[in-house]
Amino acid sequence: MPNIKSAIKRVKTSEKRRALNASQKSALRTAVKSADQAIAGTDVAAAKAALVAATKKLDKAATKGLIHKNAAARKKSRLAKKLNALSAQA
Repeated sequence: MPNIKSAIKRVKTSEKRRALNASQKSALRTAVKSADQAIAGTDVAAAKAALVAATKKLDKAATKGLIHKNAAARKKSRLAKKLNALSAQA
């Protein structure tokens, strides 16, 4: 355990940030997973809505530095590609 006041504060803030990042990353994964499941279904409108929500979460996470911007772009691209295949099929 640190003895210096600034180091103690650093530990506290690091723990707070870690908890917040974990929460946001979990919400991001849930949004992406629900979009994937919606696209796997047959309802195109629900899939589009889920994709919009997932895209928003991905963009926000990339902006905040939670995930790399290219990783966000890659995930969005793959989801959009699946949705386009579903739309073409229907």
